[in-house]
Amino acid sequence: MPIEAGPYCEHCVDASGRLQDFDTRFERMVGWAQRTGADRATAEAQTRAHMRGMPAWRDHPQLAERP
Repeated sequence: MPIEAGPYCEHCVDASGRLQDFDTRFERMVGWAQRTGADRATAEAQTRAHMRGMPAWRDHPQLAERP
C-alpha cells in the first residue's frame, strides 16, 4: 500500500496524521478480515500475522509470538 506523505499509511493514522493506538487499529483490521466470513479467532490470527510485517507495528509487544 503506497504511502503518499508521512511515515504511515492512511489506514493506520488518525485525522491528524498520528499513528492510531494499537487496539483501535487491531480491531479495525480484525473487522476487515471478518468481512470474508472468517470467524473471530481466524481473523485475529490473520491480523496478527499481517501486522507483524508492518513497520509501524512489527515490534509491538501485543504481537509477540504466542507459545
